[in-house]
Amino acid sequence: MAPRFQSWAEAASYFEKQGESYVLVTVLAVKGSSPRDEGTKMLVTASETIATIGGGQLEYSAIDKARQLLVSGENQQQIEEFPLGAKVGQCCGGHVTLLFECFAIPAHSVAVFGAGHVARALITILAQLPLNIHWIDSREQEFPKAIPDNVTKRLCEDPESVIAELPAHSHVVIMTHNHPLDYALMEAALKRGDCAYIGVIGSTTKAKRFQLRLAYWGFSDQSISQVSCPIGHPDIGGKRPMEVAVSIAAELIARFQALDKRSDNQETQAEPLKEFPSLSWDGLNKRLNNMPNDETKT
Repeated sequence: MAPRFQSWAEAASYFEKQGESYVLVTVLAVKGSSPRDEGTKMLVTASETIATIGGGQLEYSAIDKARQLLVSGENQQQIEEFPLGAKVGQCCGGHVTLLFECFAIPAHSVAVFGAGHVARALITILAQLPLNIHWIDSREQEFPKAIPDNVTKRLCEDPESVIAELPAHSHVVIMTHNHPLDYALMEAALKRGDCAYIGVIGSTTKAKRFQLRLAYWGFSDQSISQVSCPIGHPDIGGKRPMEVAVSIAAELIARFQALDKRSDNQETQAEPLKEFPSLSWDGLNKRLNNMPNDETKT
């Protein structure tokens, strides 16, 4: 159940962040008597309605129409006429024109942390898929000038804070230039408890050290096993940035397809975790200073 909203605009922002599709219904024109005035809006999702266009059979018909559009899974706009009385059995006697705007949010959300050479190659692949992509880094100069339409660029001095803002069941891909930051992001994603995937780029040595630190701070074997590191499809090798990017994309696509085959009501959730003490940057750097600083998959 969604929280209560003060307006349809607040609801739209919430559902977009949650990665949930919705339809915005607007009273476009009114002739004669009608329940609400022109410009009145209502937001409809697969299970919720926010605000009202007047209630009664007109609203029921509009909700039914909106949910038919949601099933299509396509961004689209439609205008439909509703003569009140004959068509919808409402006694107002007027004529209402409704605008239906369907905002189909892609089924899968991906957050890529880091804008280095491998990440840039990965984005060029993922941007061609129907995904909701967040791209996060603290270095403005690393981002290309042109950002694909389905990619949200996040220039952030504290990338770890973005983890809490991601849509539910996001796929988190960690490939920053800083090993302590990689660890902090991985730990934050595990603590969140609802990420569909957590992948970290690096060597097998890096993977083992991260696993030891997670165990030290109380993460269970089941939780630690949720992290994919080294990242990438095991059957695709190579060290070049595009080769590594293709390998990572292949792993993600395989996971998307596996999730799509599951029932709509099934959700993937991580094991609930207790609160863990946060590590300072100095502490992380001190404990991880012997790690190889690479972006290779071995």
